[in-house]
Parts: sequence; C-alpha cells; structure tokens
Amino acid sequence: MVRIQLELDLGYEVLTDNADFFFFIHAANTAHQTVLAENLVVTSPTAVWEIIQDGGPPAQRCLRVNAATGPLRVQYSATVQIRHILEEPSRIAETPVQQLPQEVLHYIYPSRYCQSDLLSNFATREFGNIQSGYSRVLGICDWVGQHVEYRYNSSNSQTSAYDTLVERVGVCRDFAHLMIAICRALNMPARIVTGTDYGADHRLGPPDFHAYVEVFLGHRWYLFDPSGVAIPMGMVRLATGRDAADVAFATIFGGVSSEQPIIKDFAVTDPFNEWEWPSHTSLALSTDEMSPAPLHRC
Repeated sequence: MVRIQLELDLGYEVLTDNADFFFFIHAANTAHQTVLAENLVVTSPTAVWEIIQDGGPPAQRCLRVNAATGPLRVQYSATVQIRHILEEPSRIAETPVQQLPQEVLHYIYPSRYCQSDLLSNFATREFGNIQSGYSRVLGICDWVGQHVEYRYNSSNSQTSAYDTLVERVGVCRDFAHLMIAICRALNMPARIVTGTDYGADHRLGPPDFHAYVEVFLGHRWYLFDPSGVAIPMGMVRLATGRDAADVAFATIFGGVSSEQPIIKDFAVTDPFNEWEWPSHTSLALSTDEMSPAPLHRC
C-alpha cells in the first residue's frame, strides 16, 4: 500500500460582482483509494459553498463556490491510502466490444478533445498490426511519450488530440488526450484521470496538477502516464472523465484573476504498516475493481 499526504492552496481575486467556481480537488473515495483524513478551508467574506458527490464509479466530489468581489482562498489537505493491483502484463487481453460493460461504452466514443474518429487511419496504420492486449496499449503510451515534446505553456484550452498529433508538443493533458484518442480509435475504452504529478522532476517547475490515462483491458481499468513525468504509484485520483472538459481542477464563470496553485504531495512510509515508497514498476498497475462479466444473450 501507498500512503500520500496531499496539500493544495488556491488563491483568487474576484473582479466582477460575483463568480462561480467548480473545483475537482477532493481525493476520490474508491474501492482501492481511501481518504483517511481531510480538511477543507474556504476563506472569503462572501463565499457560499457546498460539496456535491456524484454516483460514480468512481465516486468523485465537486466543490461549488459562489463568491462576490474580493479575495478567495481554497485550501485542501488529505491523507490518502492507495492499494494497487499489480498484474503480469502478458496475461492482460483486450476486451472485445461485444463484452464491454454498459458503463464503459461511453469511453469508447469520440469526445470534445479526443477525436478518435479523426485518428482512425493513423491508429490503424501505426498500431493495428501490433499484437492486441496490454503490450499494444503500452506501445501506444511509449509512442506518445517519444513523439511528443513536453513543453510548459505550449498548448491552450482549445488544443485537442488531433492538434497534438500534428504539432508534436504539449503538456500532460495533451499527452493524455492523444493516447486516449488512439486507444478509442482501436476500439479500446480510455479515459482521463486528474491527480498531482508526484515524483516529477523539479526542473519541470513546482509541483502541479497532473493528467494521466486509464484504459479498460480484461474487465479492469489500468493506469498509464504517457507524459512520463510522474510516478504512477504516487498519483492520487481526484476526478475521472472522458477528457479534460469533464475533469478540470477549476472551472470558473466570471471575471477572476488567479495565483499559481501551491501543491505539495509526499509519501508517508512505515515498513511495519506495509506502506511502500512509490516507485516505477514494469507490472500492470490498477486501482480499479474488476467489472463483472457481461451477460450473454441469445
């Protein structure tokens, strides 16, 4: 098991009469990720806020804040325990479309930033002849990491997977979108997950929010980080969706200026409690319960 201490500090100045904020900054509670303790502080003379939890899976929480003109500060901390599933990659097969669970199907369709329909010919040409299964997905992940340059501030809120394929430059969300679109083009459900970039090289800048990928294989979601900047075992799940439009850590309506987020995440280790230090592994990594096999009908 891995235990992570997470601390977030977000600062804003509301410039208009009022503004609405939607934050996905709470650690998600899942079968393999447990929030042991957490604390939220919203500081503003005018703010009204509430936390809304969706039905999942995976269940995630949205902090909704309305604030009038003036300063707003949101501080969140949590102690999170993650129990990873480690499997031998050679044993993991792709799931035929006709066997996909109903709740997985919408992750196989094109979405706002992941236009898998536009990448169909490319995906088939580059990866269609590779043996199916976990190894093919890993090949896609490696290809994206090798052919796209990580460059801070190289993309914007309009940049899509197709744009990244053409321009070959981006940040973590662009790497994730491109990998997701290629997987979907090959009929493999894929989705984006947001967390923090635990273990990232300090030369890339201060700790930040991070986007990575889950692909549905063998009736389970497996983790991939095509940008390669973080250590997957240390990534805490905040939100899960089709693409960045679903999972942005902050969506804001109104005139607002913002400070650079302050993010801290560090591992808590204790050999007597089997808390491990997050590390890279060649095994397939998942934090998802296996979905039940679908019913076969005549």
